Amino acid sequence: MKTAVEIMTEDVITVTPETGVKEVAKILSENKISGVPVVDEQELVGIVSDSDLIRQGKKLELPNYIYLLDSILYLESFKKFEEEFKKMVGAKVKDVMEREVHTVTSDATVEDIATMLADNEIKRAPVVDQEGNLIGIVSRGDIIDYLSE
Repeated sequence: MKTAVEIMTEDVITVTPETGVKEVAKILSENKISGVPVVDEQELVGIVSDSDLIRQGKKLELPNYIYLLDSILYLESFKKFEEEFKKMVGAKVKDVMEREVHTVTSDATVEDIATMLADNEIKRAPVVDQEGNLIGIVSRGDIIDYLSE
């Protein structure tokens, strides 16, 4: 069975945490891709996908609350609302990116990568070295290409 290093895309399009959200949208559109790794120097710090950008267009739903004795009591998690709000109004990648990234190493098998993508309902897995530096990316398309050989 092949490994990540054998099927990955090595020339990865990346952005930095300071890249503007509109610029990322343009990069995704022009390159016909659905997400890009976020790197600081060469270190992987997050990932931003089309679904992260789409959040900015969604309707803001305020949390339910009750007013009791001059206090507001939220019936839902206000922290979750705050996080969603920050992502909706974010102007830079650091405001909208996903910080918890599912990664693989170069020796991960295609079977392991496919399982991880399916189990986590994600479309791509950055390939990192021992120091956490980005060395490639494996997408669902890469796996489909391998399976069609």
